Amino acid sequence: MAESFQSRIFEIITGDREVALDITEHCATYLKEVAVERDGLLNVFVPHATAGVAVLETGAGSDDDLLAVLRDLLPPDDRWRHRHGSPGHGRDHVVPGLIAPHATLPVIGGRMALGTWQSVVLIDTNGDNPRRTVRLSFLG
Repeated sequence: MAESFQSRIFEIITGDREVALDITEHCATYLKEVAVERDGLLNVFVPHATAGVAVLETGAGSDDDLLAVLRDLLPPDDRWRHRHGSPGHGRDHVVPGLIAPHATLPVIGGRMALGTWQSVVLIDTNGDNPRRTVRLSFLG
């Protein structure tokens, strides 16, 4: 019998500009290994002060719309008290207050129980740090 709690880390390159990066396939691959036909919960966590995890539709504009909303709400200018890094970087540290650095998803029969158009997306507005770590944990 498999352990009831298993966790794994993977690294991903996000580049030097803001991105909404679909990591659904990483999650599905992980579950194929640890949750074979089991029910439970998948937790996706990014241990970064400037990134978050969202569940949303990708490829039809919603991912770009979310980044645009973040730009409108949190302009990358010099208003921020947090001032290290590139100009406007302080806003990147506010992003996890709006887009949580984690998501917990139901797993049924070893697969994420996502809606038809839902994807697991890493939101990263910080171009100063192109390498991100994602922790996937399954509790069966």
